[in-house]
Amino acid sequence: MSRPSVPSAAAGNPVLKGILLNLSAILLFTLMDATAKHLIEGGAPVLQVIWVRYVGQTAIVLVMIAPKLPGALITRHPWHQAGRSLAQFGASIFFFVSLGTISLASATAIADMNPLLITLGAALFLGEPVGPRRLAAVGVAILGALLILRPGSDVFTPMALYPVACALSFAAFALLTRAMGPGEPIATSLFYSALVGTVITTFALPFVWQPIPARDLWAYAAIAILGTAAQMFLIRAYASAPASVIAPFGYTGIPLAALWGLVFFNEVPDGLTILGALVIVGAGLYVWHRENRAPGHG
Repeated sequence: MSRPSVPSAAAGNPVLKGILLNLSAILLFTLMDATAKHLIEGGAPVLQVIWVRYVGQTAIVLVMIAPKLPGALITRHPWHQAGRSLAQFGASIFFFVSLGTISLASATAIADMNPLLITLGAALFLGEPVGPRRLAAVGVAILGALLILRPGSDVFTPMALYPVACALSFAAFALLTRAMGPGEPIATSLFYSALVGTVITTFALPFVWQPIPARDLWAYAAIAILGTAAQMFLIRAYASAPASVIAPFGYTGIPLAALWGLVFFNEVPDGLTILGALVIVGAGLYVWHRENRAPGHG
């Protein structure tokens, strides 16, 4: 199986490669989230949507690695893979449940607090260096997120706790991915990352199943394909570069979600939301700039 490609300029720079792969994953994830919101707002059961996302990933991966079975399913990190799969399933279900009640941009903004958790977790659990400039950039990005999530807005409801739980779950997923390193084949990680979600939702499916209208078949297929491709990019990103470096770029999901919310759901962001998005993007670009000047020292 070939690895996700990146621009040639990044081929010799693993940190830049990790950043570009992470940005690609975020783009695909936000498109998947927008598609899921379309289905859930249309009345599709959340567990049914998540089932398609995970069964689709499992099926796609099995087709890709079929010539190498069963050896391709052998993992050197069974406990890491089990933890990743559980964490990914938690992130998915917490986030998708929130989409039925709050805007795509708001849910993404709350969930995208995870880069701070990843950066701190990388220092605490992985021993990665996190310099003061990088921490400052993360702090600025957090302030940008608070401009979007400002107290008193409709984001601060009990449903906002679901994206918070999503952020915690995703941070655990990212750190476990980084801890495994680059040695684990992408297809193996893709298969095991979907395993828990596939098993749980398959058992639950008979209790929530609704017939899929023909008009929604494209959306279910898109969720499976986008989710699988995004996972490929994400796994390679965190295997290529320190988690504390690429984590701040996760904030780019906020302006992307705002864009899809506007285009697909007529969710118009206000001035503070736009300002917050610009602050977040600026912080991410600053980290990129520091990394190009002094890799690993920012």
